[in-house]
Amino acid sequence: MNTSYVYPRLEGLVAHIGRIRRGGGKIVFTNGVFDLFHLGHLDSLRRAKVEGDFLVVGVNSDESVRRLKGPGRPILPLDQRMRVVAAIEFVSAVTPFDTDTPAELIEAIAPDVLVKGGQYDIPDIVGHEVVQARGGRVLSLPLLTGYSSTGLIQIIKERFTGERA
Repeated sequence: MNTSYVYPRLEGLVAHIGRIRRGGGKIVFTNGVFDLFHLGHLDSLRRAKVEGDFLVVGVNSDESVRRLKGPGRPILPLDQRMRVVAAIEFVSAVTPFDTDTPAELIEAIAPDVLVKGGQYDIPDIVGHEVVQARGGRVLSLPLLTGYSSTGLIQIIKERFTGERA
C-alpha cells in the first residue's frame, strides 16, 4: 500500500519531516519536472529511496517548467505530475516549488541526503553546500541510458508529424 503524501504547502511537509527526524529517520531529497513519467524517473526515484528512510520529491511548478524548458512544456500540469510521483510506492512525500531551482526547498527540508541524476557534478548540484555543511551527503547517481521526457516528445513528434529536431 502506498503511503505517499502530497504537500501543496511547505509548512505541513516541514512539520512532518520533523516528526520523522525525531524518530531517527534519514531524509532524502530529489527533484525534477517529471513530465511524461518514464522508466528513467522510476529508476532514479528507486535508487534515491535506498539512501534513507523518507524520500521527499520536489516537483517544478508549471511556470517553473515553462521558464526552464520553453513554452510547450510541461505536457502534463503540476497536479497530475505530483499525483503520478506520489503513486510510486517508495516515494514518501511530494511537494511543488515555483522557483527555477529547489534551493529554498532544500534549505527548509534540510535533507540528510541530496540526490540528483548523473548529468550533474556534485559542485553543480543546487543545495550541495547546505547539505554538506550540515554533515549530509550529496550524490550524483548515473542515469538509466536512453530515457528522457525530451526524447519521448521527439519520438512522438517524429512518429505522428514527421517533424525532426
